Amino acid sequence: MRVLYLLNFAGKAGTERYVETLVRTLKNDGRIEPFFVYNIEGLLVERMGQMGVPTRRLEMKGRFDKQAARALADLCREWKIDVIHAQYLRENYIAMLSKRWNPDVKVVYTSHFIQANNWYTRMSNRIMAPRQDGVIAVCTAGKEQLIQNGLDGPNIMVVFNGVDPDMWAANKARPSALRQELGVGEDTYVMLCASRFAEDKGHAFLIEGIRLLKDQVERPFPLALAGDGPLMDGFQEQVQRYGLEDLVTFLGFRKDIGDLLHGSDLYVNASRHEALSFLIIEALACGLPVVVTNMGGNGDIVNDETRCGLLVEYDNPADLAFALKKMLEHPEDAEVFRRGALKAVQTRFHMDRMVGDTYGLYESVMQNGRLGGPPPRGLGARRATGTPEKEG
Repeated sequence: MRVLYLLNFAGKAGTERYVETLVRTLKNDGRIEPFFVYNIEGLLVERMGQMGVPTRRLEMKGRFDKQAARALADLCREWKIDVIHAQYLRENYIAMLSKRWNPDVKVVYTSHFIQANNWYTRMSNRIMAPRQDGVIAVCTAGKEQLIQNGLDGPNIMVVFNGVDPDMWAANKARPSALRQELGVGEDTYVMLCASRFAEDKGHAFLIEGIRLLKDQVERPFPLALAGDGPLMDGFQEQVQRYGLEDLVTFLGFRKDIGDLLHGSDLYVNASRHEALSFLIIEALACGLPVVVTNMGGNGDIVNDETRCGLLVEYDNPADLAFALKKMLEHPEDAEVFRRGALKAVQTRFHMDRMVGDTYGLYESVMQNGRLGGPPPRGLGARRATGTPEKEG
């Protein structure tokens, strides 16, 4: 089976790790022959080249870019592609439009966000529905939102993101340099947050929670912030304004995330928007308990069944400080969460399960056509080619 992975920006975030995991695993075991098409170059292009994956750049100006759709159709015929696996709305629409010139190709779409669409996009989703062969939502809340956005519920499969627990456990064999970098000993409780410095990642409220926690506990608890982004300078100023320079360290963008996780005692996620964060799952795979906001798909990860951490209310610094204090002062609870973290990865968020379910979807649409069967009555009544071109 020949699968083309379509991604506008081939950067270094969770979606890129998702695509890389699918490509590497399915290529190595011979289940697919992968191909990769992108618009904006980034780290993932380099990694595809290292794996020997045929790669091509395709300019994609917007979701209704007919020129890009036609070029994609030509490329799919050249490479004899069976399935296009699109990431994000723009790429998905272009892939579906390409069926006008290459109707036999199957189009699968993974929705990595939980985002309400406006009325225009909801209408467009309904018009385009007949061309969609299958949809993957990475969390339960994601599927619910897609249905509200006008997609066909029976055509959506929930497939949790997954990681390789053996790979993350292997990192533990190497001593972490994080504590030395922070200048702290083994008895110090180290917290880690690795997120891009953007408004929706919640750093402002996280730093406010640390300010409250400082006055509530005696045990030292440095917070390491890994990542880059346009708002980093502002958050550094916030730390200085609160006098937290001795507690909060900015590490910058790091590729050694395994080392950072194994040098930490707790992983913290303060985001307003999450579907199913790879970083949270990677922390679990390293045996870290987590404190995460009760947003998006985080409830699929942290709940009474998994018992791997605590959920906190977004933008509630007092709630966050209370949860962090509980982790600091109750090591017996943290140990329960640590065991739950490792079990959750093995049973729910294992890479083999994610890859197997995704490949099963490929097989299903190849053998049986559209995942949800014929579009329900009322969907796709208008021709997709009549969609306005000005959008995007």
